[in-house]
Amino acid sequence: TGGIDQRMNGICAGGTGSFIDQMASLLQTDAIGLNEYAKSYKSIYPIAARCGVFAKTDVQPLINEGATREDLSASIFQAVVNQTISGLACGKPIRGHVAFLGGPLHFLSELKQAFIRTLNLTDEYIVDPDNSHLFAAIGAALNCESKDAMIGISDLIAKLKEGIEMAHEIARLDPLFETEADYEEFSGRHFGHSVKTEDLEDYKGNIFLGIDAGSTTTKIALVGEDGSLLWNFYSNNNGSPLATAISAIKSVKEKINPEAKIVYSCSTGYGEALLKAAFMLDEGEVETIAHYYAAAFFEPEVDCILDIGGQDMKCIRIKDGTVDSVQLNEACSAGCGSFIETFAGSLNFSVQNFAKEALFAKNPVDLGTRCTVFMNSNVKQAQKEGATVADISAGLAYSVIKNALFKVIKISNAADLGKHIVVQGGTFYNDAVLRALEKISGGFVTRPDIAGIMGAFGAALIARER
Repeated sequence: TGGIDQRMNGICAGGTGSFIDQMASLLQTDAIGLNEYAKSYKSIYPIAARCGVFAKTDVQPLINEGATREDLSASIFQAVVNQTISGLACGKPIRGHVAFLGGPLHFLSELKQAFIRTLNLTDEYIVDPDNSHLFAAIGAALNCESKDAMIGISDLIAKLKEGIEMAHEIARLDPLFETEADYEEFSGRHFGHSVKTEDLEDYKGNIFLGIDAGSTTTKIALVGEDGSLLWNFYSNNNGSPLATAISAIKSVKEKINPEAKIVYSCSTGYGEALLKAAFMLDEGEVETIAHYYAAAFFEPEVDCILDIGGQDMKCIRIKDGTVDSVQLNEACSAGCGSFIETFAGSLNFSVQNFAKEALFAKNPVDLGTRCTVFMNSNVKQAQKEGATVADISAGLAYSVIKNALFKVIKISNAADLGKHIVVQGGTFYNDAVLRALEKISGGFVTRPDIAGIMGAFGAALIARER
């Protein structure tokens, strides 16, 4: 009919150029490197393309299992194709002459080949102009009708160099800490939430074992009869939670005092049943209960537990000493630990140094509550407006908390969290994220010094009780 049916991606930017860049960094190359690898692929694996964080979850085990970079690169491109076609075509067939425009399709020949292969296009239906990456700019030039807007090239260069002033399109937030004294008060307050520890080699008596087999890490805790922490372990699974747990238990066997013995044990987490069967443990418990036991150990009046991990986050509400409700992130993992890691890496910072930058930022940028790829464009806009790395890092700390509270838990008012909040998960070792939660919620927040192994500690406390 000559009409136009225009489709765009919605609030998810999975499968766009930024997604390809993220995946390339995971394989320690760039987009062009991915393209070179993909030329020699032999097989394609299914990978989720809706989101860089979720795709990481698919790609990491494949790397652990020895998948070649060639196959992984081609699989990443195929994932982009699948995401684009399913997201934009919405079930309608893509027919007729297909033009390939934009940077990724111009510079990445193997991505273009993946589209051609998937759409079964023959040469006569492929439109592949030489300057396809410049089509938007060419269109803008052709669209300029007014002769009054003419300007000499020298004047244009001069104007671009000094004559442009941009208003702040990106809103700014309050600093996390106004002064060094504020930060010292904050550090002193949180330093007090520490578990009593004893040395496993010197301890005599009954010991209780807790194992938390997570999606990507294994955590183990041994506690004494008084609840003191005797030994703990935290490690990446490297694709095999069982092998990781076995090596940890072997080191316990070497260290344990002959006058001490493990009398009761409990597992929790994703691999709860697997480890319970493998080690013939006494108990298995769902992780929400294990986390509650650990949180109540530090704050008996806890009414909300917020747990932000690498790729998942959950909120456990407590009412009258029992678990009242549990909320988890669904298809989006914006605001998890991987989210900050990705940004730190893109700005050439380690996660630790990136977090330190945030503490005394003067004008944190309001980056909103969307996914990593979309937030990338907000970060670039903020950089154009002169935002420092510190402003961006502090803005991300605020975004992590806003994502958790308003997208995952879906509360309308941060005060609804309750008065006694216990936080856990490795992400809260970042002082900036913890401070952002305090600023937004206005509640009393407890961060245990063992925030990363609370599931295992809770499981050990359950074993002690039972």
